[in-house]
Amino acid sequence: MKAKTFPLLLAALCALAVPAATNAQEAVSAPAISAPQTVAGPSLGSALNSAVDQTGVRKYQLGPGDVLDLRVFGEPQFSGTFTVNDEGNLEVPFVDDPISAQCRTDVEIKKDVVKALEKYIKKPQVSLRVAEMRSRPPAVIFGAVRSPTPFQLNRRIRLLDLMARTGGATEQAGGDIHVYHTEPLMCPTPEDLVEMAKQKAPENALQLPFTVYKISDVKEGKIEANPYIRPGDIIIVQEAAPIYVTGAVVQPSNLYLRNQMSLTRAIAQVGGLSKEAKPEKVRIIRTKDKALEPEIITVNFADIKKQKAPDIALQPYDIVEVSNGSPWSLNRLPGTLLSLAMGGAQQVIMTGAPRIIP
Repeated sequence: MKAKTFPLLLAALCALAVPAATNAQEAVSAPAISAPQTVAGPSLGSALNSAVDQTGVRKYQLGPGDVLDLRVFGEPQFSGTFTVNDEGNLEVPFVDDPISAQCRTDVEIKKDVVKALEKYIKKPQVSLRVAEMRSRPPAVIFGAVRSPTPFQLNRRIRLLDLMARTGGATEQAGGDIHVYHTEPLMCPTPEDLVEMAKQKAPENALQLPFTVYKISDVKEGKIEANPYIRPGDIIIVQEAAPIYVTGAVVQPSNLYLRNQMSLTRAIAQVGGLSKEAKPEKVRIIRTKDKALEPEIITVNFADIKKQKAPDIALQPYDIVEVSNGSPWSLNRLPGTLLSLAMGGAQQVIMTGAPRIIP
C-alpha cells in the first residue's frame, strides 16, 4: 500500500509545481520587478545605465579601479581614459607627478589636472568626467525578503530604503537583521565613524564585523536602526524557525517563532481546537540534537487552560499534534508534514508572490 501511495504524492507535488513555475515566469517578465539594480550612477558599463537614478553622482568620491575620461582641447597626447591606480592616483601622460584621486570628486581632480597641464599648455581647456565606477563592490541583501538583490551603491543609501527596493520582508522574517561589513570603508565621514563604533567586535580575526538591528525598529523608522549601507555589505534578514500545529485544530498550519511562543498561543493562532479534539491528549514532538528518535511530550491542554498546569514554551521545529481520539502513531508524521507543505505551496500559487534571486 505504501509503494502505491508515494507515486500519488509525487504526482500531486508535480501538479502544484507546474502552475507555480508558470506564475513565477510571468512575475519575472513583469516590468514592475527588476533584476540586479544600481543605485544612483552607471553600473560597470552595463545596459542599465540609461535607466539609472543620477542623484548624488556629482559628489561621487573616487577610489582605485574607477575610470576617468580626460579630454584636453587641441592636445590629443594628453587625452584618453585612465584608471585610478592601486595607490589612489591618476597618472596623466607626460605629467611627471601623479595626481591624487582617492576620496576626491572629479571636480576637485580637474582643478589639479588643469594646474599640472599649465606647465605645458597655456590656458588648457579640460573636460574630465567619471566614465566607470568600479571601486565599490555591490551590497547584497537576502534572507526573508521578497526579492533578494545585489545593489551597486554609487551614493549613500540607508537600510530602510534598500529593504523597500527588495519589496520588504516576508512573513517568514524573524526579529533581527544582520549587517556584515566585508570591506573597509574607503572614505569615511564623521557620521560613518560613529556608526562604526557601534559595530559588534568579532570574536576572532577570521570573523567579519557586523551590527544587529531589530526589524520592528527599522519599520518604525528609528534613526538608530536605519544606518547607511556600505559597498560590499551583506545584509541578512533572518528567517524565523517554523513550528507545526496539526491534528484536531481549526486550521492546521505552520507558524513562525519570532519571539517566545507558548502552546496556548500557538493553538489560538490556528483557530483553536476543533469539535472532535481531545484536549487531554496534546503531543509535542521535539527534535533533539544528536538523537535518532524525537522526544514526545504529552500534555493535558484542558488543565493548562484551567491554569491547573503550567503552559509549555515551544521550541524551533516543534510539532504540536492535537489528538482526535484515533490511535496515534509516529509513522503518520511524514504524511502530516507533507500535507502542511502542500498547503503552503498552494498558498504561494494563489498569492502569486515568488521570491526572485537574480
